[in-house]
Amino acid sequence: MNYKKIGKFIMNERKAKKLTQAKLAEKLFVSEKTISKWENGKGVPDTSVLPNLCEILGFSLNELVNGERISGENYVSKAEEKLLEMVSKEENQNKKMMLAMWTITMTSSLFYVGIIILTLLTLNEGVLSGIIIAIATLVFIVAVFIGLKFEADAGYYECKNCHNRFKASYRQILVATHFATTRHLKCPKCHKRTWAKKVMTDRSK
Repeated sequence: MNYKKIGKFIMNERKAKKLTQAKLAEKLFVSEKTISKWENGKGVPDTSVLPNLCEILGFSLNELVNGERISGENYVSKAEEKLLEMVSKEENQNKKMMLAMWTITMTSSLFYVGIIILTLLTLNEGVLSGIIIAIATLVFIVAVFIGLKFEADAGYYECKNCHNRFKASYRQILVATHFATTRHLKCPKCHKRTWAKKVMTDRSK
């Protein structure tokens, strides 16, 4: 979303309604500073105030997110454009999280194997080598848990049976049998366990 454009739109519509920032803030139960932040493009309204803001200033949510008035013939087109923009943004964010997951997992694995080999080659069996291996193992385990958190937050899993795309909890991912990021999970829609593959977007949106 273009925060500057949205902010200017809010300001223009507020002035058209002959409302001061203070008056609008009073109607929305927010501070005048918050209104100023929106209009300066330094943030956007929370979802909790969006319905009232649209009602008070007389525009639709679609017009707000586009930062302009939309005529009837362009309304559907603009809505589709904004939807595509949001899907693209979500996909890019999910891809970044998956890249972070793979980077953490691969780096920690190489570090762990390297430390084990180096320890075995340079140190005799004893307390020191045991401590080093224990610390390396702990670091590796922590890295794996962090990587799993990125996987849990990124994208969706697609049921092989009904093709429903769903979010899985961290615990479900942790205990599920898996091959890379394809996991044996129970679909919340068809209630069957299938090998659900990782996907970056939810087609139902």
